[in-house]
Amino acid sequence: MLDWLVRISLRHRLVVLLLALGIVVGGVVAFVRLPIDAFPDTTPVQVQVNTVAAALSPLEIERQVTFQVEQALSGLPGLEEVRSLSRFGLSQVTLIFADGSDLWLARQVVSERLPSVTLPPNIERPQLGPVATGLGEVFHYLVTGEGSLAELRTAHDWTIRPQLRSVPGVAEVNAWGGDERQFHVEVDPAQLHARGLTLAQLIDALERNNANAGGGLLEQPGASLLVQGVGIVTTIEDIREIIVAEKEGVPIRVQDVARVVPGSEIRRAAATADGKGEVVLGLGFLMMGENSHSVTQRLALRLQEVQKTLPPGIQVRPVYARTTLVERVLHTVRTNLLEGALLVIAVLFVFLGNLRAGLIVAAAIPLSLLFAFNWMLQAGIAGSLMSLGAIDFGLIVDSSVIMVENSVRRLAEDKSGRSKLDIVREAAVEVRKPTLFGELIIMIVYLPILALEGMEGKLFRPMALTVIFALLGSMVLSLTLMPVLASLLLPRRIEERESFVMRGLRRVYGPVLDWALRHRKGVLVASLLALGSGAFVGTRLGSEFVPKLQEGTIVISTVRLAGVSLEESVRYGSQIEKALLAKFGAEIEHIWTRTGTPEVATDPMGIEVSDVFVTLEPTASWRRASTQSELVAEMEAELAGLPGMRAAFTQPIEMRVNEMSAGIRSDVGIKLFGDDLEVLKTKARELEKVVQSIPGAVDVAVEQVTGQPMLQIDVDRAAIARRGIAASEILSVVEALGTREVGFLQQGERRFPITVRIADRYRLDPEAVGTIPVTALNGDRIPLAQLARLSVVDGPTAVNREWAKRRVVVQANVRGRDVGSFVRDVQAAVPKQVTLPPSYFIRYGGQFEHLQRARTRLLIVVPVALSLIFALLYFTYGKVLDALRVFTGVPFAAIGGIAALWLRDLPFSISAGVGFIALSGVSVLGDMVLVSTVQQLREQGVELAEAVHSAAHRRLRPVLMTALVASLGFVPMALNTGIGAEVQRPLATVVIGGVLSSTLLTLVVLPVLYLVFARRRAAPQPS
Repeated sequence: MLDWLVRISLRHRLVVLLLALGIVVGGVVAFVRLPIDAFPDTTPVQVQVNTVAAALSPLEIERQVTFQVEQALSGLPGLEEVRSLSRFGLSQVTLIFADGSDLWLARQVVSERLPSVTLPPNIERPQLGPVATGLGEVFHYLVTGEGSLAELRTAHDWTIRPQLRSVPGVAEVNAWGGDERQFHVEVDPAQLHARGLTLAQLIDALERNNANAGGGLLEQPGASLLVQGVGIVTTIEDIREIIVAEKEGVPIRVQDVARVVPGSEIRRAAATADGKGEVVLGLGFLMMGENSHSVTQRLALRLQEVQKTLPPGIQVRPVYARTTLVERVLHTVRTNLLEGALLVIAVLFVFLGNLRAGLIVAAAIPLSLLFAFNWMLQAGIAGSLMSLGAIDFGLIVDSSVIMVENSVRRLAEDKSGRSKLDIVREAAVEVRKPTLFGELIIMIVYLPILALEGMEGKLFRPMALTVIFALLGSMVLSLTLMPVLASLLLPRRIEERESFVMRGLRRVYGPVLDWALRHRKGVLVASLLALGSGAFVGTRLGSEFVPKLQEGTIVISTVRLAGVSLEESVRYGSQIEKALLAKFGAEIEHIWTRTGTPEVATDPMGIEVSDVFVTLEPTASWRRASTQSELVAEMEAELAGLPGMRAAFTQPIEMRVNEMSAGIRSDVGIKLFGDDLEVLKTKARELEKVVQSIPGAVDVAVEQVTGQPMLQIDVDRAAIARRGIAASEILSVVEALGTREVGFLQQGERRFPITVRIADRYRLDPEAVGTIPVTALNGDRIPLAQLARLSVVDGPTAVNREWAKRRVVVQANVRGRDVGSFVRDVQAAVPKQVTLPPSYFIRYGGQFEHLQRARTRLLIVVPVALSLIFALLYFTYGKVLDALRVFTGVPFAAIGGIAALWLRDLPFSISAGVGFIALSGVSVLGDMVLVSTVQQLREQGVELAEAVHSAAHRRLRPVLMTALVASLGFVPMALNTGIGAEVQRPLATVVIGGVLSSTLLTLVVLPVLYLVFARRRAAPQPS
């Protein structure tokens, strides 16, 4: 079959060239259409259910809303995890479905269940969150200007947001901060009592006097009239003139018992920027399945158009766009690919010593890449750091190197009058098996990576598929186009001239090989010692999930004491901005802070929690640090002196990945489950002390769940029974301390809520609340303090649950060491120092969780990959002994990979693990070339020792070439310091170190193994 493919290609050379041209055209078209992103989207299939109950405390939210939603949604098909958060005014239930589940189907089944949820009256129905991924927050912009916060927010909600929502690929446009405009009816209970009215009567009047009605059609001869009754309110004066009741023929209007004034909704969020005070922050969310690079560009262009439509004095400007990160990462990828290709081509020219041969082999690089682009587009793989960034051109040209090098050698040696075509055909057929099986082995070892699950699968699957596509193209080209180009471009009479580099290497290699063959036992003992040392060092390597991608943007998550006012949080946020700008003005491009929960609860936080976003200038302009890690340390030291605050440093994508995968925002989360919040708080403090004692722990903090001051108004049932007052009257007063929505005021297309609330003089403190008069059935005016018990108590700031079980998280980031060993130390210390009550238990989350799952999977995947390699080797040689000889390259390559990680002080990560998997395929290529040549010489009747010696010298050049092009192709990845290089560095380091050690095995140890373990039978007679 392979012989036929080579022969048919050489017989129809024009057809092969036209097909290659088709690959070029198709690849260019695919590249233009290929989606581009910085990072594969690792979001699980999740659906968020948000329920707003504007004035309920966290405990009431949990009891009345969250529990009901959880119960209704349990048992859905494919449901793997249920997390919930109950905060002041908000319930959020997050449902995570099995990988591979259809998101739209998941949202459909959730929507079908939601109508069965039973909620108290006056609580909005649960709503699904936006159809966005966990990494969908791709665009931030600020609305600033001379107007009030209400004017800025109104401009955003009614001018900016509708235009941005129409951009293709946008799932949601959210707002953070500003004043949501309302019209308040501020009730004076004393005025109500003086006129013999109750709060319920006022609310009823407002609700019944604000509506339109349709009267159908009024038929007239030859025409018809639409009948429309208009009763909606359109101005403040309309609200004031609404009649509440009539006493002795005198109407009592709203303005007689209340003030009607412009106001705003209870504020649960705020945003500040550049240390200059409050602004409105807008966020654009990417729809799941869309390309972040394209959508972000479209949002930026649309925002420029929106600016022209805004009222005078209001400006809008972007401060964060995922496009910036994508372009920086792609610059790193382009640099790595270009430099890798140049290094590979340089090696080809130096070792082949022939310009034409070098150009023929170099042509395999772009052609294989274009071939891969076609398949990437069909498979829906975006061009990203993990797909394009993992391509090694050295691996791609290996098979072409062997084929063209053999053609050059055969043309130079053949002094007969045979045609060039026949010689190239024989040369291609001679090496067809090692070239094909070499490529197949590398492709096969990438296949088990496709078996990785969860986040690690989504990270590395695109890489494996892209490499497989490129290798598939390389394999086809090496058997078809390369022989054709060799037959067309190489001269018939060619002098095989070795470069001075190759001549020097031969002079060094000859004595080394002779010495090794004379001292076989010493070589074997040294090899065994190297294997043992490598295994020992491997057990001492640290571990982490994946290296942190430096995103060029810092997020500082700050937490203050529970119960702090929103105004104080805003002041503190501005103070942080000013402090950082004053010291790091050369490093900071933009800085802004968001506090609390936005309008659509995509990232719910309490008003005591703020995220400070810092986008950075290019590092060339920095003065106080040279790397992002150093800059973070400097900023951390600058903020350490601020009292009453904890700060944790992270990055936008890193924070969202941690949050969506484990519900936490840090590298490691220790989740403590139980029922009693006080017990959870106490035990969490004990866990915090344990974690703080572990070296490497930074930003250690207990999730804030208690300490929220709360005015609790308990109805005194005996007191209300004596006076004939219903409990609902008391609760209506309590509700009016917040805002009770009773309708909308319509201004053109804009609608603003009308709310009822108690006058400000009754809202100054608990004592003032106790003086609110409540009207009894007999008309008596009774202070609220005589009908209910008022007390200030500490309540929870939030209640978090997983699978309907309350939990508290102790969070920590890890610096100066690997995550794996850090968690092992924590797991060893916790049982000794913390005793948990019955039914309380601990789970570990964050990066460590993914590392454990991926490592468990790799323990299955790696043996499968090695078994597949050995099976292919056996099918290649038909003998177990020859297959084992070649297979020895795998453990020797692993030694080099481990040593390289140790020398560069890099921990074992899943990136490094994938490098070891790839290395297991690369490492046998040189061995296959050598063993195949020995077999050919033996079949020609050459004695064993001479065959081994001759094969080692003859195949020195292809062995060195395949090793050097494979390792040098990864050198730019290993040394690059650009954005995104951190993720590629362990993989490249492992492959470079492993290729070097496996090459040493091929050239020195393998000949010794061949002589020691070969069955010493008589050489077969030449045919």
